[in-house]
Amino acid sequence: MGKEFSRTDRVAQEVQRELAMLLQREVKDPRVSMATVSAVKVSKDLLNAQVFVTFMGQDTPQQIDQAILALNKMAGFLRSMLAQRIRMRQLPRLQFAYDESLTRGRQLSSLIDRAIASDEARRDDSIYEEE
Repeated sequence: MGKEFSRTDRVAQEVQRELAMLLQREVKDPRVSMATVSAVKVSKDLLNAQVFVTFMGQDTPQQIDQAILALNKMAGFLRSMLAQRIRMRQLPRLQFAYDESLTRGRQLSSLIDRAIASDEARRDDSIYEEE
């Protein structure tokens, strides 16, 4: 019977859980006050971790860029805090990136809603034309 989760998956889950708590409780920077860790991808050699984050209330690209820059500048501090919480010989280096999946999902949902409304309007128009 094979492994259910690889070591990289377990490390990614633990980093995500602990990093979310650190961002919520320890980081006081207002640029990243509403950051949510949506996913973490750890390299196979466990040396690098790509951390995907979203932000509540920060919608402009400038605000998002500033928040990502701030997180990447404090990556060393966050890594040292994680090292106190996660028992590993060497903790992965953190690289933060904005997770566009929520924004993209909202855009696609909006497009779908508009297409449905357009179809219904056309259907209603064709019913009136037949009568």
